Amino acid sequence: MSDSWPHNNNSGTNTVRKGRGALSNSESRYVKTTSVREDDGWSSLQNYVDERDAEKLKTTLYVDRTRTLIAKNTSPDIPFSQSINPYKGCEHGCIYCFARPTHAYLDLSPGIDFETKIFRKTEPRLHLLRELGRRNYQCSVIAMGTNTDPYQPYEQSQRVTREVLETLLELQHPVSIVTKSKLILRDLDLLAELAQQNLLHVNISVTTLSNELKTKLEPRTASPAARLRTIAELRAAGVPTGALIAPIIPFVNDSELEDLVTATAEAGAQVIKYILLRLPHEVAPLMEEWLAEHYPQRAKRVFEAIKSARRGKAYRAEWHTRMVGEGPMADLIRIRFAKALRDVGLQDASFPPLSTDLFVPPVVPKPGAEGQLSLFG
Repeated sequence: MSDSWPHNNNSGTNTVRKGRGALSNSESRYVKTTSVREDDGWSSLQNYVDERDAEKLKTTLYVDRTRTLIAKNTSPDIPFSQSINPYKGCEHGCIYCFARPTHAYLDLSPGIDFETKIFRKTEPRLHLLRELGRRNYQCSVIAMGTNTDPYQPYEQSQRVTREVLETLLELQHPVSIVTKSKLILRDLDLLAELAQQNLLHVNISVTTLSNELKTKLEPRTASPAARLRTIAELRAAGVPTGALIAPIIPFVNDSELEDLVTATAEAGAQVIKYILLRLPHEVAPLMEEWLAEHYPQRAKRVFEAIKSARRGKAYRAEWHTRMVGEGPMADLIRIRFAKALRDVGLQDASFPPLSTDLFVPPVVPKPGAEGQLSLFG
């Protein structure tokens, strides 16, 4: 783990790198100046770029300057008002990830930096007890995995997500989780206890049933088969589990829509939802690069379909339509999805509300008081 603040190293090249989703590492949109490499004739630019690329591919974990752990949400089209993201950046490397632009706030690239420069939240239990112990705190579901995956590879050693779940279980506080990682099964002991008290919902993100497409689209994630097994194992342990088919990308994975609904339902998913591809800020050019590299013959067609569902733009952020789009293409996907749900008997399925009346607020010492935070005083 590194304590030094990272810097963006822009290679200026678009190259497929094994195990990485992004092809480039453009500057943060907040950086005023940019640099581009040029061959001065004294050495091979290709060799120089290769050396720098090899260095960039190493993933580094940094200490986050954590001030608050819980993020608030006021969007009317999202079913939660607060969330926790244990990590900034995500090593999974999903090219379509709508969280990529958040790395720009750190003066880092939403491209390769987002996949290789990961920040972990510090002292999660301490922050959580302080924030949930505030006098005016009103208990509502805390969502995890809404920005970056709480079970990305570094969680295996860092255990930030597990520490959060341990604390929430002690406080009997409701939580929902979205992940595409089988690492969630490591915490089955906590998840089962939370589920027994009606304090937990889990959604497993499943984007494709094709290992080949998965490797291009989501290079460091669990295989499709592993995700289906994860749904089955969570359900066997009594954990309310759904599937999130996201994102649906026209002419890339939309042909799998019905098969994805069937497969996740057969694995045990109780609720199935979908999200149409979202391309905010830097995600749009990154996706264009990806399409040009992996699907050059259909790249233009894909982007035209995406724009047709966003009123002519790569992305629109209006509430109530940003998740599903609008127009003929979006309507067709919606109709197909609704029929697929009817075919598996889940057209009216939804999770029951999680319990909020079991929450036990922690006792927080007054400022200047000696000793550590106490759960019950």
